[in-house]
Amino acid sequence: MSTKPVKKQSNLVAIITMFFIFAMISFVTNMAAPFGNIWGFRYEWAGMAGNLMNFTAYLFMGIPAGNMLIKFGYKKTALIALAVGAVGLGIQLLSSVVGDNIIVLGDESNPTTLNLFIYLFGALVCGCCVCMLNTVVNPMLNLLGGGGNKGNQLIQTGGALNSLSGTLTPLLVGILVGTLTKETTMSAVAPLVITGIIIFVLAFVIISFIKITEPQANLSKVKYEHSPLAFRHCLLGVVAIFFYVGIEIGIPGELNAWISRENFEGAAAVAGSLAALYWLMMLIGRSLSSVISGKVSSRTQMITSSTVAIVLVLIAILLPEDIKFTSPSIESLNITSGEVPLKCLFLFLCGLCTSVMWGGIFNLATEGLGKYTAKASGLFMMMVVGGGIMPYIQDWIGRNYGYVISYWLVFAMLVYILYYSLIGSRNVNKDIPVDEEPADLRDL
Repeated sequence: MSTKPVKKQSNLVAIITMFFIFAMISFVTNMAAPFGNIWGFRYEWAGMAGNLMNFTAYLFMGIPAGNMLIKFGYKKTALIALAVGAVGLGIQLLSSVVGDNIIVLGDESNPTTLNLFIYLFGALVCGCCVCMLNTVVNPMLNLLGGGGNKGNQLIQTGGALNSLSGTLTPLLVGILVGTLTKETTMSAVAPLVITGIIIFVLAFVIISFIKITEPQANLSKVKYEHSPLAFRHCLLGVVAIFFYVGIEIGIPGELNAWISRENFEGAAAVAGSLAALYWLMMLIGRSLSSVISGKVSSRTQMITSSTVAIVLVLIAILLPEDIKFTSPSIESLNITSGEVPLKCLFLFLCGLCTSVMWGGIFNLATEGLGKYTAKASGLFMMMVVGGGIMPYIQDWIGRNYGYVISYWLVFAMLVYILYYSLIGSRNVNKDIPVDEEPADLRDL
């Protein structure tokens, strides 16, 4: 009797589960930038500090997360991550409860309060969570799709749900906050944090009862003669991921920080809606990519998207800032209109281009790695720290030299992505044995 239908059914369950986790990753990650606006309005240095803590976790958790994947498998690693995520959000919620009157650093004229450091610690813990979830979801979808175009297609489909979640998060924060003042605190967004905790707990319970077939079993018994970095396309892909995440977070994050400080009522809500439009563009782009990825190669998509993104960012930088448009008001969401520079339009349109880059880079960089895929995934997660470092540098440039000037950093990173797409992504180490076929499958 054939077992193929059972295998297909278990694979479908695994794929749907990974799609759901993809959405959770974006939900947690995209809280950092709008939450940072609350702190940045009171402490100038803290605007991107939460985002930096969120992504710094990848630097420390990337390799351990890859090792967890090898030791415990995909399902158990995902469950551990969900538990850590609930704790991280709980710590952030605590920062809305602790009073502002408890001063730890500074003086009476410029105090730094305890609740800020509690929030930053919570952001670090949440970063550990999303690092582990990312380590699980990307290689599993790629392997379940059999690599190549089909593997990329699954990653892009999951990415579409990721973008949907990313679209809603800054929009909801902007609606809850409205207009930023020095009196605005984390208590304004407590309902969103509580919702996140509930979702994590429910996800933990649901996934606990789902049987997931591991695409690569007994990896702990496999001998690794080389490092994934022995493959040139993987090494250069690790650098590409570092820059890409900096681009993905930096474009809407700096846009949000910039417009939030514009001099009109409800600027934070308008800024949140513009950032949400960027993630909406990513949703559209990933949805389109999920349709065409079965036929159009990752390399072709990467070359096209990086080229168009370079053009859009260049137009946004060079376009005069005094050319403006009136953003629409949405009374049902309490979003008022405001005069916004037209260059913002070209910045959030970049979401169409960045939408395919994560899956494309991961797919190209892990192609042909076989048994080294899990270890490579850990290295990739480690380099996601670029999403904290590069936007922090961009924000420093923005605050000191102008928000528009800061996008030259994004431009430079996009040029590297184009180089990787054209040249660096070619596998020139096909002589290294990879034992691509997994030994067996096991149900958990």
